Amino acid sequence: MKKRIITAACLAFLFTHQSKAQNDSVYNNYKKQKLKIEEINFISSYYTQNGDNSAVTGGEGTEKLTDIATNFEVLLSKKDKRNNIHSLDINVGIDSYTSASSDKIDPNTVTSASYQDVRIYPSANYSYANEEKKTVYNGGLSFSAEYDYFSIGANVGFTKTSKDNNREFSVKGMAFFDTWKVILPIELRNNPSDTDARNNDSKPRNSYNLGLTLSQVVNKNFQVAFLADIGYQEGLLATKFNRVYFEDLSVRSEKLPSTRFKIPLGIRGNYYLNDKIVLRTFYRYYYDNWNINSHTFSFEPSYKLTEFSSISIPYRFYQQSQAKYFDAKNQHLLTNEFYTSDYDLSKFSSNMIGLDYHVVDSNKGIFHIKRIHSLDLRYGYYTRNDGLSSHIITLALQFK
Repeated sequence: MKKRIITAACLAFLFTHQSKAQNDSVYNNYKKQKLKIEEINFISSYYTQNGDNSAVTGGEGTEKLTDIATNFEVLLSKKDKRNNIHSLDINVGIDSYTSASSDKIDPNTVTSASYQDVRIYPSANYSYANEEKKTVYNGGLSFSAEYDYFSIGANVGFTKTSKDNNREFSVKGMAFFDTWKVILPIELRNNPSDTDARNNDSKPRNSYNLGLTLSQVVNKNFQVAFLADIGYQEGLLATKFNRVYFEDLSVRSEKLPSTRFKIPLGIRGNYYLNDKIVLRTFYRYYYDNWNINSHTFSFEPSYKLTEFSSISIPYRFYQQSQAKYFDAKNQHLLTNEFYTSDYDLSKFSSNMIGLDYHVVDSNKGIFHIKRIHSLDLRYGYYTRNDGLSSHIITLALQFK
């Protein structure tokens, strides 16, 4: 036994010494690498909607809105001496939108048919991937700003993959610290009964989220993932320029609780039927302490047209219950502590169907431009049973 222990100790020493020598050799031969561009993504979309339940005017009135969004992303990476991967994801987004209902906050100050604003939201995320341990650590910062709103966000995350690459667990924590400039409807700006906030006040709204994902490869054709995203909000959660009309025809600014707790739970499954067809499904159950319960189901069959292109038809069905603070125009009681006529908090169901064309060519490039690696062109039509409908078209290009 003693000889065996000594032999084992010697082998351990030799192994450790040999590994150190090999590592030293690697270090000596290592050439310092600079960050290189892995890919560049450009996404632009046009969105338009219409409806007749504007919250600005108490649940009745036009919801006409248009939005042009552009997003530019650069992904940089490098390997260190141990072949671990360091990645930096830089993202800048700009939205420009017009909203007809925003004219009604103070019609005397608006000269056009709609009110326009611009939102800018840059972000930067860093990740460190240890290929030997199959772990990834990541963190990032984000900012968002528009006329009456400023936000700072931060996130940290961890991902662990099994040795056989068939199972992956990830956890991500996010926090957003927002500041809202209070804008009241013109007729309520000198109303002392509104104890929530006064016009031009700055109020905080903080959001915290914890996301958990467990992915599993069941077999070569089927993959499944379980998702949870626990959320908590605090601060001014009401949109103060939304009007609420009561049973006596009086009007007040929307008032909601200062906290909100959310629990969404989901499951995603992808099934590879054959070399041509992939079926993607998703279900999510959502609950919050404002008494909203919702169900989301989506189904997306994808068909491979050629070696380089595919087409898919995504469909999503959504149904939710009514928040306990919602009521229609002129239906709220004067004794209500909280009140809203925002139809996003009402009971409704919705459908969305779309068409997505995807093409990738790493040899010749898209349009024979070698740097353009892939192109996605997407269209979606959304409708819900309270009359709101929308269209969105999106172009996505990936450069490598």
